[in-house]
Amino acid sequence: MSESRTKKSLKNSLVALMMYLVNLVLQFISRKIFLDYLGTEILGLNTTVNNILQFLNLAELGIGVAVSFSLYLPLAKNDYEKIKDICIVQGILYRKIGFLIIISSLILMCFFPLIFKKMSLPLWYAYASFLVLLFSSLLSYFINYKQIVLSANQQNYKIIYSSKAIMALKVVFQVIFIRYFPDGYIWWLIWEVIFAIISCYCLNKTIYKEFPYLKNLNLHSKELLDKYPEIVKKTKEVFVHKISGFALTQISPIIIYGIISMTMVAIYGNYMLIVTGIYSLLNAIFNGMTASVGNLISGNDTLKSLRVFRELFSSRFLISTTICSVLVVFANPFISLWIGSEYLLGESSIFLIIGILFINTTRSVVDSYIYAYGLFHDIWAAILETILNIGLSIIWGFQFGLNGILSGVITSLFIIYVIWKPFFLFKSALKINYFIYLKLYSKHIIISVCLILTNYLMCKLYLSDIHFSWLKLISFTLIDATIIFSIAGCILYLTDSGIRIFATRCYDLIFLRRN
Repeated sequence: MSESRTKKSLKNSLVALMMYLVNLVLQFISRKIFLDYLGTEILGLNTTVNNILQFLNLAELGIGVAVSFSLYLPLAKNDYEKIKDICIVQGILYRKIGFLIIISSLILMCFFPLIFKKMSLPLWYAYASFLVLLFSSLLSYFINYKQIVLSANQQNYKIIYSSKAIMALKVVFQVIFIRYFPDGYIWWLIWEVIFAIISCYCLNKTIYKEFPYLKNLNLHSKELLDKYPEIVKKTKEVFVHKISGFALTQISPIIIYGIISMTMVAIYGNYMLIVTGIYSLLNAIFNGMTASVGNLISGNDTLKSLRVFRELFSSRFLISTTICSVLVVFANPFISLWIGSEYLLGESSIFLIIGILFINTTRSVVDSYIYAYGLFHDIWAAILETILNIGLSIIWGFQFGLNGILSGVITSLFIIYVIWKPFFLFKSALKINYFIYLKLYSKHIIISVCLILTNYLMCKLYLSDIHFSWLKLISFTLIDATIIFSIAGCILYLTDSGIRIFATRCYDLIFLRRN
């Protein structure tokens, strides 16, 4: 990566890190208040409605991914006319999708009495929750879609400044009104709408300041759809992958609700808030580099692309190993202190959840390269993943409960994202022997698994009698994370060039900048 790409990536990552830490803390506080003052059923309802809405958002068809891929080259060349044309194409397609979602939502709401028949709450709770969250979602299709230009131009930090910070303030208002005002959930819904509008206004003000030529787009120029057939082609390919992604992230709570209960959805959701928060945090840090990868690939330097791949891969493994080692040990003590021991899951379920997190966090480097190269034509892989994910989760869920559902997810992840996707990338784009990747992955996974299991056994032996307080939990977590990071970092530094390149880059950024 050039110096400018590195600096932009670092800026995106640092801003994202700070904001996601703030949001993560607020989400934990919010969920605690939600459970204490509104109960598990409203929380389960909120989760279920979100999952239904995510299903409707599949209508987006992956347009954003296709548009982002198409923007890398014109942004690098400062081709303003082409950037404007691509945004018009996106706006036309998004407007159509927005109206499709509205129609689909009206039809779906007719079946709410059937969908939520197990719920003891008044049915209007489901309708109100769905309509409010639908409104926030539709803003992305009709107004906020141009933010993709900021993202593709390595300016994610501006999106965070203008939008994410406002949404963090929204959570503060929601928590206060749930805690201190009557009809707390109604206030939660009201603030959801108000801050969605404020965030939309601030985000678009930022976009137009950076790209003033995007302010008045003619969304009636439908002939542009024929001018950019690659966007439509990539959209069709990404659509199938979107379905697969939805099945991976959103179907599990629905299956848990159908096979087990709404209460289990809420309990599972507590752990997923931790996992999703960490996953989102890592994505925010590393996604700041995704556009940089796209910019790098446009230079057609395969050897440099592979070198950067090894660097990102090793650094991601180091961070994922540290996080998963700590979570296996301290997830349950955290849940106990946060919301109570009655919301704990068994150790086997925690290991499965951590396994899913580990695969998801380590696969993202391969994903970044696949997105940057626009490799979406392996449609059969997405279909197979969906079939495996849903099919195995249901079959094993009826036999083994929550562990069966989680095992179905981890099996589909392993087959597609550990085995197939890297092979697909190395064969189709990097044009490098796949065994190079297998050797790289095998070395990293052996180190990671050994460290995670050793850390778990050692902590179980020495910390089993500890009665945790918040101070003890934070202290032990930081100490454990430091030890694991140091050991894993030293081992990888001695055995892999990727982490040495990463360490050198960090040294240069920290010390040479000072000089």
